[in-house]
This record gives sequence, structure tokens and C-alpha cells, in this order.
Amino acid sequence: MAMLEVKSLSINFGGLRAVDEVSMKIEKGELYGLIGPNGAGKTTFFNLLTGVYKPTSGTIMLDGKNITGKNTIDINRAGIARTFQNIRLFKDLSVLDNVKSGLHSQYKYSTLEGVFRLPRYFKKEKEMDKKAMELLKVFDLDKEAALPASGLPYGKQRKLEIARALATNPKLLLLDEPAAGMNPHETAELMETIRFVRDNFDMTILLIEHDMSLVSVICEKLTVLNFGQLLCGGKTSDVLANPEVITAYLGE
Repeated sequence: MAMLEVKSLSINFGGLRAVDEVSMKIEKGELYGLIGPNGAGKTTFFNLLTGVYKPTSGTIMLDGKNITGKNTIDINRAGIARTFQNIRLFKDLSVLDNVKSGLHSQYKYSTLEGVFRLPRYFKKEKEMDKKAMELLKVFDLDKEAALPASGLPYGKQRKLEIARALATNPKLLLLDEPAAGMNPHETAELMETIRFVRDNFDMTILLIEHDMSLVSVICEKLTVLNFGQLLCGGKTSDVLANPEVITAYLGE
């Protein structure tokens, strides 16, 4: 059974079909890339997968479960988490509390327990602190746990956003241009982190990228979109050798 199977997914905005009959299958454990020139429909496709938009037609299956048209909360609970091209952190909260915000759906206590600080509240908070610190250590952010998220350098903010997404315990992690704005050293470090997450968290990863040189060294398979349509898909080496893909990029 595929981790993600998308069949004939489409969405219309007025008279514009932004995603047009796109199909994709990602197997469990794959590190998969979604590429295409600017305006190809990549982020719109992510927004359909995560419930930001509801598709006009088509189906989305996650680990055998139909999640088509569900809201963002239910889709996250089903097992999809994401990051964004423009970093979206709670910048006034600490690094630790940003990660803990992703844990609250798993460590619950009642309003009464929270308001009156009953023993169960402190127990759950302690458990969340421990789990959050474990995640921060993976990304070498544990020493900055008490800092406000806004105080982190740009590259570390990117890592924090991934750590927070992992805190929701997803099956599928969607990364929207995770290396955008990074220098070459930060990019190389992030790519190693993404591989580590896939290998050590039993994670399936789908990432949007614009940089073909980057996906060529990290992604095992690719799907290419152009003008909202599926241009081609398959093994990375085959896709990047496809003249149609090269033409799509050169034609930007």
C-alpha cells in the first residue's frame, strides 16, 4: 500500500485550473521531490494535500485512508505535517514552546487541570518538555531552547519549523522549499538533516524544490509540474534527463 496516492487531482479558481488532473504515488519511506518552474502549481498542490484548499475533483489517499476534502486539523491528525516556503513560527514563543505546540494533540489534559495546575497538568507538561528537547537535539537546537524563535538565525529557524512539524508525529512530511534563502553550507547541512529524519524517524518525505541540482542529490523520485499539469515523473536520473523538463525550466 502506498503512503500517498493522489488520483486526478484538480482545482479551479474561477476560470483558471491551477492543478489539472495530477496523479502521484509515493511509497512508504521514499524521499520524493515535486519540482517545476515558478507558477507550476507546486504550492497549490501542497495546499490541496493539507486541506488549505478543497479539490474540485480527484482523490487523496493517505496510507489507505481517503482524506479528500478534510480540514487541515483532521488531515494533520491523519498523519500529514508540513513546513512553508515562508517560515511560519510562533516567533514570540521560545524555541522549546514552538515544538511543544506540535505536541499538544498527543499530550492532553482538561481545562480544569490546566487552570488549577493539577498534578496531571504538571505531569503532561514535563513529558512534553522531555519530548520537545529530544527533537531539538536532533536539530542541534537544544542549547537555544529558551530563546525566542525570532532570535534564531535563518537556517536554524528552518530547522525549528521541521522539528515542530515532526512533533505532530506525522506519517508524511511535506517540505515547501526548505532550502530557500539558505547559503550553500546551510543547504548542505539541511539536506543531511532531511536524510537523517527519513532514516531515523521512519518518515516518508515529499519536498517542493525549484533547484534541480539540489533534488538530484537528495530525491529518489520526482514528479514535475508545469502550468498545473503533470509533465513527467519517475526516477530522478530519468526525469532530469528528460528534454521536456529542461525546456520547461529554460522557458521560465
